Amino acid sequence: MARIAEDLLLLLLDNPEAQPRLDRSQLGHVLSAGLILDLALDCRVRPALPDDPVPPGHLLALAGPLPLDPAVRPTLALLHEQPLTPEAAIAELRKRAEDDVLDQLLRTGQIHQIALTEHRLRRNHYRWPVKNRGRVAVVRSEVLGALFEQRRPQPVVAAVISLLQAVDGLGAVLDLNEEGRQAVALRAAEIAGGDWVDSSETAEVNLSVTATAVLSALI
Repeated sequence: MARIAEDLLLLLLDNPEAQPRLDRSQLGHVLSAGLILDLALDCRVRPALPDDPVPPGHLLALAGPLPLDPAVRPTLALLHEQPLTPEAAIAELRKRAEDDVLDQLLRTGQIHQIALTEHRLRRNHYRWPVKNRGRVAVVRSEVLGALFEQRRPQPVVAAVISLLQAVDGLGAVLDLNEEGRQAVALRAAEIAGGDWVDSSETAEVNLSVTATAVLSALI
């Protein structure tokens, strides 16, 4: 399941406009990174190690079964073709990441689509209201707990916070004053640095290591 990318987009849609408060370029980049990190949490992608036969800084796809979630399959297929730098992977994936994650949320009934325009020859605009706020309410609560109450975030929440921080997007999901922005920035930087990782958990370690490489491609 593309938990990171899905939770990220649900948070971004959870507003009166039911539209992400990021520009399309930022949104494509951050969702592409989220899909990569979903695979990292599933231990299907990692950065190259010194003894790997590829240049350092590249992402490697690892063997395993076909993911059940169709939203992450194009990301895994791309990295199976050849190792890529995070920058190159995001540049390729951003063309379809938004549509892939939106389609999955629509297929699973978590959002619905309302057309705002009806053009035949150019891209239309939509609203995507969240159908049941139960999931996004839990994610929002966990994000607030991690940022303002110093709680240890779960891996998915840590990744969501780190991705939003990397594109200066926390203000797109939280109503913050200047003092709040400063506090959030400091705490988000700690989370992006991996202070939440349990070193005995391989998936958490792999997510954190991969996130370090991927987040640098978003800055």
